[in-house]
Amino acid sequence: MPDLDTPTTVQTPSAAAVKPVPYRGGGFAPRPSRLVAPIFFVLLFSLWEAGSRFGWISPIVLPAPSEAFQAFMDLVNSGQLVLHLEASLMRLALGWVGGTVLGLAVGLAAGLFTLARGGIVPFVAAFFPIPKIALLPVFIIWFGIGEESKVATILFGTFFPTVIAVYGGVDNVDRGLIRMGQSFNLGWWSIVRKIILPGALPALLSGFRISASIAIILLVAAEMIGAEYGIGAYILLAGNLMAMDQLVAGVAILSLLGLSVSWLIGRAEKIFLRWRA
Repeated sequence: MPDLDTPTTVQTPSAAAVKPVPYRGGGFAPRPSRLVAPIFFVLLFSLWEAGSRFGWISPIVLPAPSEAFQAFMDLVNSGQLVLHLEASLMRLALGWVGGTVLGLAVGLAAGLFTLARGGIVPFVAAFFPIPKIALLPVFIIWFGIGEESKVATILFGTFFPTVIAVYGGVDNVDRGLIRMGQSFNLGWWSIVRKIILPGALPALLSGFRISASIAIILLVAAEMIGAEYGIGAYILLAGNLMAMDQLVAGVAILSLLGLSVSWLIGRAEKIFLRWRA
């Protein structure tokens, strides 16, 4: 029987025997990998080209990438690409910028003022689920078949996701930071400018990504109705002529347009969200 008065020695493992817990937060701090995307697309287009060359993919269903590239080069050499891009970019810029500016103003009002929130939130909940392209005939009746109806469709479609993103970002700012600003006797505008807007900025930029994608979708749909120039009009004409190579080239142009917009917003995130690093 051990002596109760004798102190016992606790056996502790040596420092060499202790294994450090591995850091498992790498997914929360992703490292940029510039080689993965090019390798993936090279493999994808190589398989696509091989499938078309060996007859595994019917050219009636899906032409080879080389044929679509040739159709794209024909569009460039004829000068039609510039005309289509000018028309589409003008409509996209006017509609997206207008919808974004209005969405920012209304979303901030809903997030900052109780009275505005009571009217804006039910309004957005009622109208946001409506497919905006379904309202294009209404806009044509109101504004005519010209540019105004197309810009109005894009503006209306980008307005609602911007409002939701701004309102959600403002509403989710840490209340503790706001109370801390009040304890330092900061004014209302100083709290909004120094605490609320920076805290809501990640949600705002994510909303811009979504609204820009919606704007491109609505741009194509609007240009398929009564437009002489535009990427959507080019795709519609190619589909009517069953020119699959031109159709794929038009879709590729839209994809490049979406990638360009995403890259610009990504650059804005790196500039304005450096404080998160």
